[in-house]
Amino acid sequence: MNLIEFTGHFPDEESCEQYIKKYREKSGIRCKNCEKITRHYWFANGRFFECSSCRRRSSLKSGTVMENSKLPLRIWLLAMLFMSATKKGFSCLELQRQLGLSRYETTFRLMHRIRSAMGQRDELYILSDMIEYDECYMETVQENQILGQLKRGKGSQKQTAVAVAAESVPLEDLDSGQKTKRCGYFKMRVMDKVDCESVNAFIRANTVGDVVLFTDKNTAYSKIEEVVATHLAVPSGKESVNDTLKWVHKAISNLKRTLLGVYHMITYKYLQNYLNEFVYRLNRRYFGKGLFERLVIAGTYPYVQ
Repeated sequence: MNLIEFTGHFPDEESCEQYIKKYREKSGIRCKNCEKITRHYWFANGRFFECSSCRRRSSLKSGTVMENSKLPLRIWLLAMLFMSATKKGFSCLELQRQLGLSRYETTFRLMHRIRSAMGQRDELYILSDMIEYDECYMETVQENQILGQLKRGKGSQKQTAVAVAAESVPLEDLDSGQKTKRCGYFKMRVMDKVDCESVNAFIRANTVGDVVLFTDKNTAYSKIEEVVATHLAVPSGKESVNDTLKWVHKAISNLKRTLLGVYHMITYKYLQNYLNEFVYRLNRRYFGKGLFERLVIAGTYPYVQ
């Protein structure tokens, strides 16, 4: 959906209410008293849902990414449109200008709520079959008082480790014999440290079935056979970059370019949310205009509670 289509579909707050209501009823409404998804009735005059079991009333925003927010629904939907409209995303200042909000902090909280919902949605998907895995290091902002005490290089406190995994299935053209790879879902997660326990925990949490794992020869993968069926390690170099670990290295390159070019300064506290946003769009790179609708579903799904 583009901006012209948005203004046609959502000319006022009432049209936004009907749109959100439709998706809430479709995905199911979780009652906080019953602690499960129950049948709810909609009261148009009061603009609230009522549980058919315990009669607890819930607002349209309750149980969604918009819960406890005083911002109009149209602002929320417009923010979702902008955050799903481009591959590189919007900076907080730019989104503040586009939405016409007076306070930077309001826009900042709104964006990170949406990013958290993106991450929750992607947690539903698990990697399988053939998987590429590697780590990268992202520079994060530190407190001014310790800047002079930071170490340099890979072990610096400014460098935060990020685990990156991608489904990668080899393909071969029967006529030409040309070999390629089909890329599936990606996963990215902030890691406190890169060691055997941390890597194994990430692989265990994000894969399923008999996995064939491709990595380089990092010593942190010495016990990876405990959690995967097959482990294939290649030396770091041109072969691993261009062939074996093709997709994770492309994702890492695009991630660094995006974060540096759009957001500039990222703190460790919010780094995972930025990863959520990047991976969410990357996993839906072929959705086109449908990405806005998928983001609305992610923001109103019952797991958001």
